[in-house]
Amino acid sequence: MTERAYLPAAGRDAFLWLYDPLVWLLGAQKIYRSLLDQATLKPGQAVLDVGCGTGTLAVLIKRLHPAVDVIGLDPDPKALARASAKAQRAGLAVRFDRGFADTLEYGDASFDRVFSSMMFHHVPRDDKPKVLAEIRRVLKPGGSLEFLDIARAGEDRMLRRLEEAGFVDVRKEGERKLVFGRVAFHQARR
Repeated sequence: MTERAYLPAAGRDAFLWLYDPLVWLLGAQKIYRSLLDQATLKPGQAVLDVGCGTGTLAVLIKRLHPAVDVIGLDPDPKALARASAKAQRAGLAVRFDRGFADTLEYGDASFDRVFSSMMFHHVPRDDKPKVLAEIRRVLKPGGSLEFLDIARAGEDRMLRRLEEAGFVDVRKEGERKLVFGRVAFHQARR
């Protein structure tokens, strides 16, 4: 993997130890469960969590759906070390890979579901189409992107971005108010 700049999971390496407690305090478990409910996972499916950070969502997926194969991807090696330790402590087999969302090192049509949770707003504007194209590429036909990110007031640019990337059955599943603002849930199929 080529070294590139990236935003660490907690914004700065020095704050990484605070990331999981902060995510828990902000109510991530509830929103992650809502995201999982919309995904309708089935045994034997392959799942990719893009921008997995410290692995909270990837580990939750595996805990709730033990017969699903889960891979978490993130460019931050320190966050991935925490993610791996979290999965080991829980006794769960989750694979964590280092990489970037705009150059996914997986074959075409490798995953039934791809999750993107609170990562997309960190992607530079010019890279957003590349990230969505890569996610679509690695999804199996009929597979879906399960998407959660900050909601923009009065607009839904995300629907347009997903359609422009070639996704079909694009829809906003809802919004939820959190301590720091609103988040939006989207789903789109390949």
